[in-house]
Amino acid sequence: MRTKSRLMLRSLVAATASGALLASCAGAGGSGSSGGGDSINVLMVNNPQMTQLQELTAEHFTEETGIEVHFTVLPENEVRDKISQDFANQSGQYDVATISNYETPIYSGNEWLHSLDEYIAEDPDYAADDILEPIRTSLTGEDGQVYAQPFYGESSFLMYRTDVFDEHGLQMPERPTWQEVAELAAQVDEGEEEMKGICLRGLPGWGEVIAPLTTVVNTFGGTWFSADWQARLTEPEFVEATEFYVDLVREHGESGAAQAGYAECLNNMVQGNTAMWYDATAGAGSLEAEDSPVRGSIGYVPAPVVETESSGWLYTWAWGIQRASENADDAWEFISWASSAEYEELVGETLGWENVPAGKRASTYEDPRYQEAAGAFYQVTHDAIAEADPVDPGVQERPAPGVQFVGIPEFADLGTRVSQEISAAIAGRQSVQEALEASQAMAEEVAEEYRNR
Repeated sequence: MRTKSRLMLRSLVAATASGALLASCAGAGGSGSSGGGDSINVLMVNNPQMTQLQELTAEHFTEETGIEVHFTVLPENEVRDKISQDFANQSGQYDVATISNYETPIYSGNEWLHSLDEYIAEDPDYAADDILEPIRTSLTGEDGQVYAQPFYGESSFLMYRTDVFDEHGLQMPERPTWQEVAELAAQVDEGEEEMKGICLRGLPGWGEVIAPLTTVVNTFGGTWFSADWQARLTEPEFVEATEFYVDLVREHGESGAAQAGYAECLNNMVQGNTAMWYDATAGAGSLEAEDSPVRGSIGYVPAPVVETESSGWLYTWAWGIQRASENADDAWEFISWASSAEYEELVGETLGWENVPAGKRASTYEDPRYQEAAGAFYQVTHDAIAEADPVDPGVQERPAPGVQFVGIPEFADLGTRVSQEISAAIAGRQSVQEALEASQAMAEEVAEEYRNR
């Protein structure tokens, strides 16, 4: 149920903050804005947890608040393009959008986002202090203000078939190294005719193959850029990590690896086609779902390491309000519901606690109902998020934050172009050395811009 104090929040905040914002953005929304009245437009990614939210909104949010929510739901690459265009232009067509901890500092620095500090201060029922510290910090701008609230958070870890390991007498270390993982993958390949040792993303995209690969680069001792903005993609550590990744997936990975992303690896794991999968902690909910054929036969351990103590990434799909929105109060009302412990309770009671959009609130991991449903993975997920360090994820100082990405605007384009080179190496169309030499030239162009600023 929506509390009375929260239902009154819109008028309280409107009296103190909204007027100034609307005055500064008068006319920004144009005819494309959702306009007045109790309705908002939400643009979001089409992952399963988001579509569950869409199904629950009318009955459990609109009926309580009177605010209608009009969703536009798109695949990840498409939604990123549409969000960046709408927010950069400040057209006001969408009041709320799903953005990540990559976009949030960049968008807030460009003044594309509405600060949420005053809303949070006036809404104690939201319990912002319950948000896990790494997630909360990652959604804070350089000015110290909060600009987004998480729907769910994730890190990365290694998932493996315990029954297959038992059958072949294999032992997964509590904190494996990448070399140990490669050896285990080879042993599975040798012992299982119809099962590959591991699934790793090879699909082009800065959020696809580049995400896991960059965590491998970090723990091998490499980095995209040095602290003084020197590109480092042809340095020995970066080359060694990339060769290791490409060789592992080519020798013991899934078929068609160059076109396999998160969805394809999840499908491979569910269908029993692979024994290990290194990827997002969010994948565990699908593996342990009631209708999953591998439910109860998956083990979970921290992301493999080489030189660092941990190597899991940090990521969150979060809600941001466009600065040009004429419905910021209603937008906050939606965000504060969708990111609340109240919403998690609703999902747990109606769809099962393993489906809760976790990874953001400390209280979730203390709830016995969630602990029981997510017993196989909740603790290792919590620890992976807590251990993630976006400021210092490797063995040397970095010029920008980020674990699986570099937190600069240019990285979306750079990472995507580099991913195409890496994917081509996975497909066997060129060597890793050739891929990285081409990638180094691209990265140097970006580095030179920053050195000259």
